[in-house]
Amino acid sequence: MSNIVEMTKTTYGFALRQAEQMLADEDVPNAALDAEYLLEHLTGWNRARQFMEKDRIMEKDLYERYIALVKERAKRIPLQHIIGTQEFMGLEFEVNEHVLVPRQDTEVLVEHALKILKDGDSVLDLCTGSGCILLSLMKLGPLLNGTGGDISKDALEVANRNKEKLGVNAKFVETDLFSKITKKYDLITSNPPYIPTGIIPGLMPEVREHDPYIALDGKEDGLWFYERITEEAPKHLYRGGYLMYEIGVDQGEAVSAMLERAGFKDIRVEKDYSGNDRVVIGHL
Repeated sequence: MSNIVEMTKTTYGFALRQAEQMLADEDVPNAALDAEYLLEHLTGWNRARQFMEKDRIMEKDLYERYIALVKERAKRIPLQHIIGTQEFMGLEFEVNEHVLVPRQDTEVLVEHALKILKDGDSVLDLCTGSGCILLSLMKLGPLLNGTGGDISKDALEVANRNKEKLGVNAKFVETDLFSKITKKYDLITSNPPYIPTGIIPGLMPEVREHDPYIALDGKEDGLWFYERITEEAPKHLYRGGYLMYEIGVDQGEAVSAMLERAGFKDIRVEKDYSGNDRVVIGHL
């Protein structure tokens, strides 16, 4: 029997099991789940539908396209880069190699920001990347004036496409932190690079090889960007304005101390859903 004939008789269930094994052989985390996501990307079928169709014969062209995607994932290319999107705060964001993939931990920052914002407030999001923080605040929160800044032109192109897709009237600026920022805001948010340089080589291949290095590297101690932003932030905040960061799990004390030295009040550290320190908040 030829390979072509064999492939025309491949069921969806067999293809899923084959994909899972291919990914597991390369130590891809959550191999079974990723195999399902890749099939959903091609067919639009959720997990329940995939189970219902497991004995159905898979078309040869679809099988070949599916296995091609699985081979990409087996190279440890992030799933989100392959399918081109990531859900964040219930919204779909375009992602690629020019931006960090939005992560659930960052949703904690958005949730706390939504609690303090009111109609007419202005927000500046630095190191905006895909724009997921700013665009989520503007889409889900009160009527806001929002600006996102990033040093990467490529990242801002992604952010602008996300803006258009979500129908949000945000402004994105190519800037090295505050270098092109002239206005004042009610809230400044940032998820800056915070991984110490020496830690990056030990990260998962999906991160160290495919996330943009400039979005990871927080310099020697991981605190360089927090220091720069915190020092300048008071000049760009209205009286009573808030500064809100995502942080690494061991950075809460150091970043809180920076805010205190810069004159911020009521500084607090909020935890993520795993119980780790994740967000630092303070106001002038």
